[in-house]
Amino acid sequence: MKKMKINTFILLLLLTVGFRGMAQTEDEHYIIKTISINDELSNFGTSFYGDDKLIFASPTKRNYIINNVWKPNNQPFLDLCIGTITAEGDLKNVKKFSSKLNTKFHEADVTFTKDRKTVYFTRSNYYKGKYGKDSLGINRLKMFKASVGVNDEWIDIKPLPFNNDNYSVGHPALSEDEKTLYFVSDMPGTLGKTDIFKVSVHTDGTYGKPVNLGPEINTPEKEMFPFILGNDELYFSSNGRKDGMGMLDVYVCKLFPGRKPLPINLGTIINSDKDDFAFIIAKNKREGYFSSNREGGKGDDDIYYFKEKKPFEFACDQDVTIVIKNKKTGDIIPHAIVSIYHNDKIIADSVKTDANGKYFFKATCNDKYKITAGNKFFLSSFKTIETNTEKSLKDVVIALEPNEFVVVREKLMVNLNPIYFNYDKFAIREDAAVELDKVVTIMKKYPKLIIEVGSHTDSRGSDSYNEILSDKRANSTVAYIVSKGISKDRISGKGYGEKKIINKCTNGIKCSKEEHQLNRRTEFVIVNPEVIN
Repeated sequence: MKKMKINTFILLLLLTVGFRGMAQTEDEHYIIKTISINDELSNFGTSFYGDDKLIFASPTKRNYIINNVWKPNNQPFLDLCIGTITAEGDLKNVKKFSSKLNTKFHEADVTFTKDRKTVYFTRSNYYKGKYGKDSLGINRLKMFKASVGVNDEWIDIKPLPFNNDNYSVGHPALSEDEKTLYFVSDMPGTLGKTDIFKVSVHTDGTYGKPVNLGPEINTPEKEMFPFILGNDELYFSSNGRKDGMGMLDVYVCKLFPGRKPLPINLGTIINSDKDDFAFIIAKNKREGYFSSNREGGKGDDDIYYFKEKKPFEFACDQDVTIVIKNKKTGDIIPHAIVSIYHNDKIIADSVKTDANGKYFFKATCNDKYKITAGNKFFLSSFKTIETNTEKSLKDVVIALEPNEFVVVREKLMVNLNPIYFNYDKFAIREDAAVELDKVVTIMKKYPKLIIEVGSHTDSRGSDSYNEILSDKRANSTVAYIVSKGISKDRISGKGYGEKKIINKCTNGIKCSKEEHQLNRRTEFVIVNPEVIN
């Protein structure tokens, strides 16, 4: 690139490129080749116009008596040109794009809405016949917007509201959903010589406040020529990164929500020891163009066509928190056994949840995992999860169905349906007998198991009466189980009355029937859980 003694952001537009006589070259990721429209001047900065047209910037001769040549490189001022893309990626039928957009000064770098009815473009600070300058007499760059009118002519050309005579704004790139406009500027708040910014595009035609993309993208040097594929795949050029190959290099990164972007250098085919920039790629075809002033070019900047063979993989992981709960009670299950599978391969084998029933692991974004969980007192279960690009996937619950036993309020109990007694009675009902027979079966299965029967009432009635009633119910329950052949040394009963209310429904608190019912319970607490194999 030729040295120019001028302190202006317009220099950002006039970078250089080329491969003289080379048909094509390739590496693991790309096949590239030069195109025929390159000449001894500076051709660069491509943009797609529909599926079969390409816009680019090129110096074109004019008939003006003055201002025909830009003094710093002695070339004509830049105009926007358009050509038809051939099957081989070359251009034909090249002509000037629009007499309404082109002026006698610089125009370059455009981006269109999908319907091609709106264009954003870069131009020298020249509007309505006025050639603007900053306080030092320098003509900066500005971004403009235009719309399609009758006969497909561009009309209603307007400067964007964040332009300023004292700094440059240019290189527009529009996200696929057309809600975000990316651009380059040296406005106040810039971290380096030029930075990439973004601004929200509102449906009413207004704009948000420009936001700097931050130090993960921008460096103390120059970041330029953003291109956004879809809504989150950002390509840009930089000469300020440590892994650069010399001057401007092209990088790509994924803009994951809530995550720091990790730019990747596109490698030695796209990049060289000179300036490589203005990379664009078609989403479906995975082919596109970039510009460069590398050795072997025809003149200054040249345009190169490429076809992508293999896309770069973007590093992204997601924090996932698994929590294991009792399906019946909703209580957490501490120290449950968890295994995690990815692509049918186990990546965590029989690990334990912590005291809060949780297990943490890192997963790759936009991926699938199968998680199995179990506990000796519960039936095993599994869940398949799909990760995304959010910062974390919190509290993915796997609910386990209790087996013969269940942990309730940190106590191991026999897993039964509720035992009911008639109001103010303690005789064993027929439906209660069905549940008690389950206890008998379990105690015969585990001949050393010792159980304490705890009977509880709600808070209605006097404390002393409730304690007597619950004690009678506990003793009645124990007597039934002993009558079925279980030794009385292995089972005991105690009535707690209303001493262990499990919700808010204590004396004087108004509660529903359902809330009181939760307190009228009979629990079969395992005294010696260690005997359960």
